[in-house]
Amino acid sequence: MGLIKSIKSAVNTAMADQWREYFYCDALSGDVLVTKGKKRINNNKSSNTKGEENIITNGSIVAVNEGQCMIIVDQGKIVEFCAEAGEFIYDTSTEPTLFYGEFGENVGRTFATIGKRFTFGGDTAKDQRIYFFNTKEIMGNKYGTASPVPFRVVDRNIGLDVDIAIRCNGEYSYKITYPLLFYTNVSGNVTNDYTRDMIDSQLKAELMTALQPAFAKISDMGIRYSAIPAHTMELADALNEVLSAKWSELRGISIVSFGVNSMKASEEDEAMIKELQKSAVLRSPDMAAATLVGAQAEAMKAAASNESTGPMMAFAGMNMANMAGGMNANALFGLAGQSGQEANAVHTQATKQTDGWNCSCGRTGNKGKFCEECGTPKPTDGWVCSCGAVNKGKFCSECGNKKPVGEPLYRCDKCGWEPEEPKNPPKFCPECGDSFNEDDVRQ
Repeated sequence: MGLIKSIKSAVNTAMADQWREYFYCDALSGDVLVTKGKKRINNNKSSNTKGEENIITNGSIVAVNEGQCMIIVDQGKIVEFCAEAGEFIYDTSTEPTLFYGEFGENVGRTFATIGKRFTFGGDTAKDQRIYFFNTKEIMGNKYGTASPVPFRVVDRNIGLDVDIAIRCNGEYSYKITYPLLFYTNVSGNVTNDYTRDMIDSQLKAELMTALQPAFAKISDMGIRYSAIPAHTMELADALNEVLSAKWSELRGISIVSFGVNSMKASEEDEAMIKELQKSAVLRSPDMAAATLVGAQAEAMKAAASNESTGPMMAFAGMNMANMAGGMNANALFGLAGQSGQEANAVHTQATKQTDGWNCSCGRTGNKGKFCEECGTPKPTDGWVCSCGAVNKGKFCSECGNKKPVGEPLYRCDKCGWEPEEPKNPPKFCPECGDSFNEDDVRQ
């Protein structure tokens, strides 16, 4: 009886699984990351009501919606993947059917399936599943610093480089970018749904740990902590860079956006930064002098209105305080003027160095015909007229004489001396003694 019952069960289950199925997934809410696909069965009209739940017949159709990704798992192994919305036909299933494909071939494969199920007492001995992944942006993930997070404040304008502690809170969003990694390393086989609350606490803990190096990258960009809410995209990129090994490469998750509701340092740190900035401003003699003048004006107003000791005694005390201070506004303004003069002198010197001509030895600003450093003659670019002007065209720009042609004109190639009659030089240069030859021809 047992064998007969097994044969009957094998035949019945095999024939029940001959029908092609239609798998679908309802709209996934923001709380569901992975869900198992369902067969659409109409008990009133459909004859496909007795098939096994985890069997996918060859030729079955899977509907994939926008914002979803589908995978098919056969005996625990991923065999199909589809991230494009539309209709997907599973035509490589190991479960044959008489209603799809070559009939003669499928008859033989169906009897083979019945024989295999008979050896398992009529059980299918197979597990095939479809999973749908939510690839939309998962928003509304709240975070907050339970304890202050270090943040480095860098202000290169005043030479400030100090670590402070800040608190922040807000929301971030992420999405599943690599569903195969997420299935392999996170969700695995689930009976119904894999929801966000199963992983959110772990993601939040790792996010708060990654905030410190991410803040360091933001600080290196010169962004102050009070301006971070305006640079959330840069912060999201920094967090993705820090968390890429754990989130992207291991779990297939990436941060999409990172919002900051508020970010505040302690009152002590804010007071320290303001005091350092104020002290840095007073490094300028102009600002220091203006501050001192303002303080003196306030002191004079207070002294003039002092009725207890009298204005004379108040002004006398103020003068003694100024003398004890060792610095007055006139001296500061003079220092500022001196600094300005020094800057002008440096600018003037630089301007002078750029005037004149530059020698090959590195000397700049030469005025005469010879280098003031090495004595090299001033190079000429063009031809020299009898009036002394250097020209590039066919006529002299000073006297209008035409550029001489034909007979050679001479100039000493050692010291630059020119004879009074450029066409008839002496045999030797009277300045340096060098002989005149073809190297001294300048045209």
